[in-house]
Amino acid sequence: MSFDLPHIARAVAAHGPVARVVVARVEGSAPREIGAAMLVWQDGQDGTIGGGALELQATETARAMLTEDRAARLDLIPLGPAVGQCCGGAVSLVTEVFTEQRLAQIDGPLFARAIDGPAEPPLSVQRLLANARSTGTLPGPQLMQGWMIEPLSAPQTHIWIWGAGHVGRAIVAVLAPLPDVQITWVDTAADRFPDHLPENVDRLIAPKPAEVARYAPADARHLIQTYSHPIDLSICDALLRHDFGFAGLIGSTTKRARFRRRLTQLGHGAHQVGRITCPIGDPGLGKHPQAIAIGVAAEMLKYSDENTARRDATA
Repeated sequence: MSFDLPHIARAVAAHGPVARVVVARVEGSAPREIGAAMLVWQDGQDGTIGGGALELQATETARAMLTEDRAARLDLIPLGPAVGQCCGGAVSLVTEVFTEQRLAQIDGPLFARAIDGPAEPPLSVQRLLANARSTGTLPGPQLMQGWMIEPLSAPQTHIWIWGAGHVGRAIVAVLAPLPDVQITWVDTAADRFPDHLPENVDRLIAPKPAEVARYAPADARHLIQTYSHPIDLSICDALLRHDFGFAGLIGSTTKRARFRRRLTQLGHGAHQVGRITCPIGDPGLGKHPQAIAIGVAAEMLKYSDENTARRDATA
């Protein structure tokens, strides 16, 4: 979890002052983890801190702050006694009001500020910030002696979705709400896309999709499910000649075998061809587009977690 400055800036530009509620500390069982956040404005909200009654109470508090002359507050909420939830734990919520002026003062990569503590950072906070500067390793979100510390948004995860059919639409709907995700959605014609796209989804119209593969970042993650097997094959060929972080192809084991043979004939070695994952998703969930999307998203997230663990182990 991180402080998504661009996302908050867009909300402020659209709605004026916006209150942000973030889970700062968790004791025992709670609906969401530290760093989970939501934005609240007078007639709407975005994101979730979970918990139903907890979120309703937090939303009402945040909306009231928008009419008060108060920039930040810290609330400790025992989930059972205070909001009647069965989690049995307690959460500390930091609620802050952001304006264009305040956002302009934030300079990364860490956003550290006093919420319910001394105006000057305590020694423990100073040490944490100094360690981050010297090592380049950013700590996770945390509340320390009345100071809230959060890393600003990490570099975005670039996901390319190839194909705007039923499965492609379902996958975009599942992946787009994830934090730090930027999606490039590719298909052959404008009328294959829905009329409205999430703000982190860019439409790319390409009569010959494989020709735009070279524009993808080398670490991008690709999900290929166009309406045409020849187009799928040409995309796989183009990605193997470019580079990628992950490439997943919708299909059966028969399609996998056929594609491996054809890609080998096109000059790709067995190791390279083996980098393309096919089939993807969880066949046990069924063949409904939403079921496929859930399985594919889970595989994508697992890939992300495994890569993060691998980087941490070698850092």
